[in-house]
Amino acid sequence: MALQISATNPEHPALLLALPWHLPLEEWPEEHLVPLPRGISRHVVRYARAGDEVIAVKELAERPALREYELLRDLDRLAIPAVDPLAVVTGRTDAEDAPLEPVLITRHLRGSQPYRSMFETTMRPATMHRLMDALAVLLVRLHLAGFAWGDCSLSNTLFRRDAGAYAAYLVDAETGDLHPRLSTGQREYDLDLARVNISGELLDLEASGALHPSVDPIEFGMEICARYGALWEELTRTSVYPAGKYHYIEHRIRRLNELGFDVAEMQIEHSSNGDTVTFVPKVVDAGHHQRQLLRLTGLDTEENQARRLLNDLESWMATQDDHAPGDPLAARPEVLAHRWVRDVFRPTVRAVPLELRGTMDAAEIYHELLEHRWYLSERAQHDIGLDVAVEDYIKNILPTARETLQPTVAE
Repeated sequence: MALQISATNPEHPALLLALPWHLPLEEWPEEHLVPLPRGISRHVVRYARAGDEVIAVKELAERPALREYELLRDLDRLAIPAVDPLAVVTGRTDAEDAPLEPVLITRHLRGSQPYRSMFETTMRPATMHRLMDALAVLLVRLHLAGFAWGDCSLSNTLFRRDAGAYAAYLVDAETGDLHPRLSTGQREYDLDLARVNISGELLDLEASGALHPSVDPIEFGMEICARYGALWEELTRTSVYPAGKYHYIEHRIRRLNELGFDVAEMQIEHSSNGDTVTFVPKVVDAGHHQRQLLRLTGLDTEENQARRLLNDLESWMATQDDHAPGDPLAARPEVLAHRWVRDVFRPTVRAVPLELRGTMDAAEIYHELLEHRWYLSERAQHDIGLDVAVEDYIKNILPTARETLQPTVAE
């Protein structure tokens, strides 16, 4: 049988032909391999170089290889975080014409690591909690897309930290199935497997001395169930809001924040009945919001202020006609952020008279105005708008604040 390379890109077969397909993967010479950390796998896996790219090559039977290749392509079309499938190579034979196992080829996820590599130095419990949250986000996104994983575990996941944000990527789809919609039983089965697998993997780390002494493997296995449940409930709760009533959207964002998640992406669908809002969550490290706001707007704030301002920016961006995440023709986040600073942030801050600002800088003033709008909207049980909040803040809050700051005069 002749060597066959089924690839997603017509350029890949030419690059892949230079690799030694006549050898079992375990016997590939060092000159073709890239020394990257590998996770635990039931198959032989190696990293190799093909042109300018680093690829992951996995040996497995032909039917599972072709099936996993198609599943990974489906996940890519659904914009689910997973490794990028490049090709399947079949018809391999050795020098004596004996058949060799086919291989599945995926693109190496730059900057990613298997969980065991991350635990080579004992990881702090706080970082472990973020990794579990990232895995919960991945599992929720898979289930929302109708994908039943069938083998959720740390071993089948790659983790990547980018500018303080933690993300988990599916690396093994061999046991998965894609459905129009998952039943509660299918989701609970996946979740129970995740609990058992993660607890077992952490127990192995504990036995090797790589686990922080304060970490309980069983509790961490249970934790992903709790985090998944809270996130699933918040993301699947259907809410239709009156058009333009951003107070309700802000309420949803705050609830996600209280759960420990941030908003990576938000979309608003307009209809005659109102606005339907969907969120894509993410997990971030301390200081992430401060750096992100500085990069997008040039505003230098404290972390909590930055998070609040970014939430407002995300809410505003979702209302713009040229905001379409993933669309190359849409406006870039930096462009929209510049527009927000020009059209929203600066006019709002300028509405506060200079003599009433005291020592507060522009970002602090805007943050205070957002908090005041939130307070007034909660009290009124509807969105009162930023203009009304500014007017009330100037009239009722700032004069009182200035009085408390005035030095007392001795009689």
